[in-house]
Amino acid sequence: MLAVIGGSGLTQLANLDVSHREVLRTPYGEPSGAVTFGQICGRPVAFLARHGYGHTIPPHEVNYRANIWALTKRGAKAIVSVASVGSIRPELKPGDVVIPHQIIDYTWGRKSTYHEGQDSPVVHIDFTEPYDRSLRELLIKAAGIAGVAISDSAVYAATQGPRLETAAEIDRLERDGADLVGMTGMPEAALAREFGVPYAAINLVANYAAGRADSQHGISFDTIETVLQESMGRVRTIIESLVGCGDPSCS
Repeated sequence: MLAVIGGSGLTQLANLDVSHREVLRTPYGEPSGAVTFGQICGRPVAFLARHGYGHTIPPHEVNYRANIWALTKRGAKAIVSVASVGSIRPELKPGDVVIPHQIIDYTWGRKSTYHEGQDSPVVHIDFTEPYDRSLRELLIKAAGIAGVAISDSAVYAATQGPRLETAAEIDRLERDGADLVGMTGMPEAALAREFGVPYAAINLVANYAAGRADSQHGISFDTIETVLQESMGRVRTIIESLVGCGDPSCS
């Protein structure tokens, strides 16, 4: 079964034929909300709104451990994260869809592992490639089949939030090699890796980052909302194509 975690702009999957919803309990507390189960193209899909279905949970307060645990224990064989991002590179424009390939983590204080406590052994995971290579390739293939133009690589910078970044901070991220900036990519990706569940992301560029292009002197939240409403349909199309094009994790 494929699981989709939706971020800002994707609080539901309009193309999901819903069968039921489940409130799942975890050893790590409550997930962001009930998990919605259904089918796309006749294949099982689970959906969870990362920020809650009323978009009430800020990035630094998302219970990432509970979310990943709930989806995995309920049968998810692959997880696709959907998140809106700011663009640091001028060629990545608002409305563009990006499949990132790397992460730089600037978050702090978030519960970022399942392996902690006095009686838990130290566990190191290989995180050289933070996104599953095969699942990324399937997303890129699905976008091509669906006729959705994408950028097939980018470095995602995960910042703490909930505030947006300063122009100087964006300059720093650029010097570090980041192309996109968001607030929810970590520790989500690392937790999925601890479970051994393939995880990849679809990022939708909602705006230029602080100090860039039309965000030179400030970021328009009204413009962000407009971009998300106009462009998120293409993300749904990619997910539908992913399920329909024969991803073995969807069966």
